[in-house]
Amino acid sequence: MATHAPKVSAKVKKLPAKAKTKTSSKERRRLGDVEPRELVILTGLSGSGKASALKTFEDLGFYSVDNLPLELIPRFADLVAKSAEITHAAMVVDVREGSRLERFPSILAKVKKVLPTRVVFLEASDDALVRRFSETRRPHPLGRGETVPTSIRAERRRLDPVRNVADILLDTSRFNVHELRAHINAQFTRGVGKSDRNLTISVTSFGFKNGVPSDADLVFDVRFLPNPHFVPEFRALTGKHPKVAKYVRQFPQTREFLDKVTDMLTFLLPHYIHEGKSYLTIGIGCTGGQHRSVMIAEELKKRLGAAGYRAKSSHRDMPHKLG
Repeated sequence: MATHAPKVSAKVKKLPAKAKTKTSSKERRRLGDVEPRELVILTGLSGSGKASALKTFEDLGFYSVDNLPLELIPRFADLVAKSAEITHAAMVVDVREGSRLERFPSILAKVKKVLPTRVVFLEASDDALVRRFSETRRPHPLGRGETVPTSIRAERRRLDPVRNVADILLDTSRFNVHELRAHINAQFTRGVGKSDRNLTISVTSFGFKNGVPSDADLVFDVRFLPNPHFVPEFRALTGKHPKVAKYVRQFPQTREFLDKVTDMLTFLLPHYIHEGKSYLTIGIGCTGGQHRSVMIAEELKKRLGAAGYRAKSSHRDMPHKLG
């Protein structure tokens, strides 16, 4: 069990000399003298990055606990609520709890009555999880002679009651450790006022011939634009090349499409944020994922960044060896 106890002293306003009566912690919190408290329950699939995420919370000053038994969570929440030093805590709940996970929703309901609590559920695609287990050469917790894909499917079923009550669903399929850390830092950094742009946007280009990305929240088809593939000098290049980008951008329908999509997104994004969404994946598809979708994805990333949003681009099917 990894723990970390940040030294955070409660700030209590000085009372006049004649009124030095002891004020309860509940009353101090009502008066705004104590930092608001929070419990983050970190859960999700094995291999999705829970260990790295917990370490990030620990570095942020959260009192961090790995795999506390479910029966002890209400008691732990009560201790945090009453503690003079601990104001923020993070803990991991995962498949090691076994059949007891079915009780998680009812336990969570009790905990939320004691302490503001958010459940963060980390997941990833089957392909990404299989690759990670292969790279680390570690067995799946549910292995017992089964293949990793079979164990992953069993784990998804077992964690379904937990996923259904999660406040934040975070797909880490395309995250490396540093990107996961940056995302958590942006969402949970304390002492800094939260921005109304606190949403991470991933604009992903792809080719329809290889299928639509499974994690895409919004998908736009740009196959209506003239295809640079049929221009011999562009065939071996990608949409990131200045000449290809200029070619696609020159058409009136390209500019109109970008303006309309940007306008729609700047309307939608504040509503997504208001509903608690912290991560949005926008898929931009063309035939092969090499020219048009790449150029549009890069342009949308720039426009969303200019609007004050945190946006990144990725290109699933772009041949990286090309220009």
